[in-house]
Amino acid sequence: MTTANPTASLPSQSPATSAPRRRVVDAPMRMFHWLFALCFLGAYASADGERWRMLHVTLGYTLAGLLAFRVIYGLVGPRQARLSLLWRKLAGLPAWVSALRPGASGSVNWRQGQNLLMALAVVALLAVVVPVALSGYGTYNDWGGEWLEELHEFAGEAFLWLVLAHIGSILALSAMRRKNQALPMLTGRIEGAGPDLARRNHGTLALLLLAAVLTFWTWQWQQSPDGPLPGGGSSLSSDRHRDDHDD
Repeated sequence: MTTANPTASLPSQSPATSAPRRRVVDAPMRMFHWLFALCFLGAYASADGERWRMLHVTLGYTLAGLLAFRVIYGLVGPRQARLSLLWRKLAGLPAWVSALRPGASGSVNWRQGQNLLMALAVVALLAVVVPVALSGYGTYNDWGGEWLEELHEFAGEAFLWLVLAHIGSILALSAMRRKNQALPMLTGRIEGAGPDLARRNHGTLALLLLAAVLTFWTWQWQQSPDGPLPGGGSSLSSDRHRDDHDD
């Protein structure tokens, strides 16, 4: 009598393989994106009141510096980060709008329209930093009076609406495509086979960008007469003034 092999009737099992993924956004772009979002959120929240003025100014300067980084990286960085890629996308806008007119031949490419909307939002967000930063700098140095302050507030509100439109478009695209469109800005990757659009991650450059921002924040707050915390230095100065007056 022979003993039957208990595993003979079991199907062969191949080792589990993860779904293919490819890198589409490198680390410097992701770092820029989240620092840019953080700085705007903090600057908008600290816009009212003298108590948070130093924080507001510091974050405004940081936004301008991040814009400069994005422009330079978009000119000399890798292909997927080039600003020319945005312009090429937007170059198809007139033809796409023409396809929407009644009687136009051919079907409307709605996926192209979604990509155009995202590209427009990105360009608008980058462009609006210029009037926000310049008007804020002029207001901080008392250059233009009340009209410049009103321009700064208007530009800041326009910035907010662009951010909300950008977030809304991401949510809408995520729902239509049934895929989280914001996830690549966290992981840098999307599911699917094919070559990496971002061949290198450039993690060191991302860390250098973060270090530069943190160094600037430290230096800026050290230069502030109120110290790093809102109102901290003011109360200390007033206590010293009171002591000198009592003496």
